[in-house]
Amino acid sequence: MTNLHQLEHLLALDETRHFAKAAQKVHLSQPAFSRSIQSLEKQTGLLLFERKGGEIRPTPAGQFLIQRARILVLEAKSLKRDIGLYLQGEVGELVFGVGPFPAVTLAGRVIEKIRLAFPKVSVRIEIDNPANLLALLLKEEIDFFVADTGEINAAPYLNIQPLMRQYGHLYAHAKHPLAGKTHRFEDAWEYGIASVKLPDMLKAGLGQLLGQNSRNLLQLALECDDVNLLHQVALSTNTVVASTELAAKPWLDNGSLVKLEIIDFPPLFSNIAVVNLSSRLQSPAASYAIEDFRKYSTTGQQKSK
Repeated sequence: MTNLHQLEHLLALDETRHFAKAAQKVHLSQPAFSRSIQSLEKQTGLLLFERKGGEIRPTPAGQFLIQRARILVLEAKSLKRDIGLYLQGEVGELVFGVGPFPAVTLAGRVIEKIRLAFPKVSVRIEIDNPANLLALLLKEEIDFFVADTGEINAAPYLNIQPLMRQYGHLYAHAKHPLAGKTHRFEDAWEYGIASVKLPDMLKAGLGQLLGQNSRNLLQLALECDDVNLLHQVALSTNTVVASTELAAKPWLDNGSLVKLEIIDFPPLFSNIAVVNLSSRLQSPAASYAIEDFRKYSTTGQQKSK
């Protein structure tokens, strides 16, 4: 099997047209260099150089191999350089997914840090529900994802690292008819509930609060995985939004949204975790991003308490 060093020796001899000079160029003794060229000729079954009038010249077969060797050696050098740059975070691509709530509560700060730490790395984000993100991960179209893992079953091929728990409630604008009083879930339902895509089990449970048949999943007034859009709809209409404390915090802090007191509404929470394939090594940028998600989730958990 022809190796890269032999191709480098071939190019050195073509450049110098002199065995001693070519051997010196690649830091070999002349006998060792000659054996390398002879071995290459034996492996390829080609006569690569000929001597005519004291001059060493490549044969047509030698020219054929030299042209391709230049490309291979150049690519090998580029690969070696790119590997070094990759390890330093200077090249490459980072593709990861985030669920609806981590997208508005964690991802922004993490992306800022990635852009500062790895400015030459291309970053692409997929915002979607956990089921779709899992499908992308299994097809290896994303490096990892951060989302609610309540309906993701543990498996040997998945590495699930818990990050935080975000607690959910019902919210409405400050002048909403239900604001400031105690109500039941059916009262909020009358105004329409807006939420991210909910698991069927949760829909069935909420349907039972309304006395619905568990086989008929309730239909929300608005179902959308853009959490900021859900909050905007709640601010401009009487629609009640199901969100998390951390996601709604900016609007709760300025008083534009308020938490509704719903006495029969079950305690809801979203278990946010990082999910990646156990068998896949993470790039430096991906490892950095996962560590930042871990750090910011701890900070966010403390702020929400």
